[in-house]
Amino acid sequence: MKIAIIGGAGFIGSYIAEYLSRDGHRLSIATRQRERHKGKLIPLPGCELEECNVHDQQQLRALLAGHDAVISMVGILHGSRAAFEKAHVTLVAGIIDACRSNGIQRLIHISALGAAEDAPSDYQQTKGKGEALIKASGLDYTILRPSVVFGAGDSFLNMFADLARIAPLLPLGGADTRFAPVWAGDVAQAVAACLRTPASSGQSLDLTGPRVYTLRQLAAYAAKLGGHPRCVIGLPEGIAMLQATLMELLPGPTLLSRDNVRSLRVDNISPQPFPTALLGFAPTALESIAPQYLGATESNRQLDAYRERAAR
Repeated sequence: MKIAIIGGAGFIGSYIAEYLSRDGHRLSIATRQRERHKGKLIPLPGCELEECNVHDQQQLRALLAGHDAVISMVGILHGSRAAFEKAHVTLVAGIIDACRSNGIQRLIHISALGAAEDAPSDYQQTKGKGEALIKASGLDYTILRPSVVFGAGDSFLNMFADLARIAPLLPLGGADTRFAPVWAGDVAQAVAACLRTPASSGQSLDLTGPRVYTLRQLAAYAAKLGGHPRCVIGLPEGIAMLQATLMELLPGPTLLSRDNVRSLRVDNISPQPFPTALLGFAPTALESIAPQYLGATESNRQLDAYRERAAR
């Protein structure tokens, strides 16, 4: 198949591109920064990076011309309500329109576990609105709803491991919120399985790992794997909101926002089991993957430790 991936140049997208390339599909990955991502994606057989502003409807329609299927996976974790609406709702509507204009029926949409229009946060609410548009589109859709996604290059466990290197303890809001982390490779394999499984059409599938952990447990585990065990201090929401407000003001990428804290009011788990029978595989345990990229003996972290001891 010839498949267009919208939002595929990031962390999860690179896993998906690798799996689909391995299955022999031809891929068009939309990006505004081709030079930034070409080293990681262009070497994949059948993969092309396409310069495109996906928020420009004319460019989006032109990009999707001649494709057999579309994977929609744009998501942002931080921003204003307007920014969330633009990424999770307006763009989804544009993708649906571009699919219809080009006669494309197959659409796989990657949303998020906890997405709902009555959820606590702007992120979750707008993701829920995007899902509603997909379900009403009349297209041959599958919605995938992963819990928090981990893997080499993630911004979740890596963040806690990096914070533990510089902080004597880890103060966290929502420390007792529960998650069922799913490996990025399993999300990618789910996408590939859906493309070859007609029974996945019209389905909304929750993607979770085999175990449930609190945020406190995940942060402590990442810190320990990184070689800097730390005590995790749970914060009341009021103090966590103050912490997030201060972090939003810091220069550089936002690590924690007030909207993130609101998301932590609800557990990120599912009453549904992982759809093993439909997809043909079982989810991978966190403990079999995380030590490979977070372990204190991992080469890059060893070098960081050497530089730290050498005061370089």
